Amino acid sequence: MDKDRKEALQVAKELTAKFIETRTVSPGNFAEVFPSVYRVVCAAIGVDTDQDNKGK
Repeated sequence: MDKDRKEALQVAKELTAKFIETRTVSPGNFAEVFPSVYRVVCAAIGVDTDQDNKGK
């Protein structure tokens, strides 16, 4: 994982945690919300998320 993806992952985790703190997202649906947040963060910084899915 390159530096940009690591930073995107960290930002997505922090945003999702903030959503949980503000009760916008419940801990129970974290798995549903996190991938969307990660994709938006990646798109905002210009990182291609398709490479993340190739190893799966």
